[in-house]
Amino acid sequence: MRHAYPITLALSLLALAGGPERARADLAPPPAAAPTPKAAGAAPTAAARDATALVLKVQGLYDKTTSFQSPFTQDFTATLHNKKVHSTGTVTFAKPGKMLFDYKDPAGNRVVSDGATLRVYDASAQQMYEQAVDKAQYAAALGFLVGGSKLQDTFKFQAFDGATMNFPGGSVLVGTPLKDMPSVKKLLLYVDDATSQVRRVLVVDGQGNKNRFDFTAPRVNEAVSDDSFRFTPPPGTNLVKP
Repeated sequence: MRHAYPITLALSLLALAGGPERARADLAPPPAAAPTPKAAGAAPTAAARDATALVLKVQGLYDKTTSFQSPFTQDFTATLHNKKVHSTGTVTFAKPGKMLFDYKDPAGNRVVSDGATLRVYDASAQQMYEQAVDKAQYAAALGFLVGGSKLQDTFKFQAFDGATMNFPGGSVLVGTPLKDMPSVKKLLLYVDDATSQVRRVLVVDGQGNKNRFDFTAPRVNEAVSDDSFRFTPPPGTNLVKP
């Protein structure tokens, strides 16, 4: 059965995984409840200081990188219908604003940005969705990898010990958008303590759908050809624009 949820650029971050629907139960648990907000003007708590320090460390690392490449796995959960889809492939980011999700399963799917236009190709439906990068909300969640946005300017973060969230050896940053963002209600960044690299990204949208990406063997600062971010769909592809 082909994936029943249409690929739309307004859907939670890159929730495009077409193909057979297969159950997968190892999605990350929900974050711990947020502490009660302090009165305005109160001094930052130790936890808030820790979150700020970790965000700055992660941002500083990726500010110094020119490219990021890794095999990835993606798990998308549509909460309302309790449907789960597992996908695999390779991802490449390069500054400024370039991105390629090249899917191995489902084969042929692509998410490509040349820095100006985001193209999402669904091979099974022979459709390609196209949108200006500055209109796509994925940029808010992954902008720190491609340049052009700062985590601390877009989200308010809390930091949690990874051991309490099935991520031993790391820490988890849980971000809430500073401005309303239907496609990104929560952003969780799973940070490796040894390298400060983000090894997992989990996005929860306004409907509670979860989109999780695990970067299994990341490499940084390797040369990447601009040709990687150019994509022409096969003849007969239906082009969809918002």
